[in-house]
Amino acid sequence: MSEAVLAYLDGCREAVIELQRGLVAIPALGPDNGGEGEAAKYAYVRDYLQGLGFADIRDIPAPDARVPGGQRPNLAAVLPGMDASRTLWVIAHLDIVPPGDLALWTSDPYQLVVDGDLIFGRGVEDNHQALVSAAMVAGGLKATGGVPPINFGLVCVADEETGSKYGLDYILKSAPELFKPTDLILVPDSGLPDGSMIEVAEKSMFWLKVTVLGKQCHASVPSQGVNTLVAAADFILRVRGLKDDFPATDAMFDPPVSTFEPTKKEANVENVNTVPGRDVFYVDCRVLPVYQVDAVYARLKAIGETVAGRHGVRIEYEVVQMEQATAPTDPESEIVTRLRRAIREVYDVSARPMGIGGGTVAAYLRRRGLPAAVWAKIMHNAHQPNEHASISNCIGDAKVMARLLFG
Repeated sequence: MSEAVLAYLDGCREAVIELQRGLVAIPALGPDNGGEGEAAKYAYVRDYLQGLGFADIRDIPAPDARVPGGQRPNLAAVLPGMDASRTLWVIAHLDIVPPGDLALWTSDPYQLVVDGDLIFGRGVEDNHQALVSAAMVAGGLKATGGVPPINFGLVCVADEETGSKYGLDYILKSAPELFKPTDLILVPDSGLPDGSMIEVAEKSMFWLKVTVLGKQCHASVPSQGVNTLVAAADFILRVRGLKDDFPATDAMFDPPVSTFEPTKKEANVENVNTVPGRDVFYVDCRVLPVYQVDAVYARLKAIGETVAGRHGVRIEYEVVQMEQATAPTDPESEIVTRLRRAIREVYDVSARPMGIGGGTVAAYLRRRGLPAAVWAKIMHNAHQPNEHASISNCIGDAKVMARLLFG
């Protein structure tokens, strides 16, 4: 029966394009990214899954007063297998990141462009590819009348791009019975262009908002104010020095070191001839598990004390996200060993377990003792202008899921 599903997937090019076209046309930006949430995309996906034969669709909405309707949507859809006690779960996320500078795009980010094997548009890789591949497997099961050995489940979550408080983290707290220790869990949200990496471990993640407070004044008399941009710049230049304070390396990870990057900068003053009295920027830290995130936070505060004393400013801190690394998924676990075999059968690639700096929802599963593997064959251009994905990868990843499902 698995061979019939695989044969069906070979003919899915147009189905992949049309589903991607529909998904790209519906921006799903969380309120932290200036959007109204994932409700419209959720409704589109739910209807699509019902059309594929998913009769068992469970809604797990997370309350969020910042979005219309007051809820962030999450759903879990299941196609029954012969052994109803176990499920292969594929977890995809509905939300995307903003397109950024539109001048850097060669097309409208919310209109799909097809160029041979490539498709362009915001979200086509991150994370539509995962959702589309799983949907193609479901379509194959429906078309062939196949009943897999175990259940096939698809979870679509909100809020992955901004912390998962309203997404998988909420699901695991409000519906912990959804996932069983014997289930197989695949998160297709990271990988390499050749498909050779299975992510089983993640670095700790720490996002910090830094607010520098001084005194605004006219730029022609700077001595009458306290320039927070200068102080913020001094702080920012010192951040990368944290690599010398936390120098450990771990070959499992790529890159094999902790990283400390200043990232987002909020606007300060609107005109050129004003010295700013308030500046806000953010720091993104990905820390090897050997270190405690609290130690990194303490070091950043120490930098702040130095900057404050040097420039006469006051500095405030707000933790945006702080996640200490969890125990990794066992490289010899069933999900990893079956996944390695499936990847080899489909792509003729020997994939190896690795760790990454980017955060995925797998961390929430591992924290609760649920082994999860993160894998996809992706082109690795998420969050970039002209985001693109490969149609053949969407189909190939679906074949890996089918192989994984049928064992």
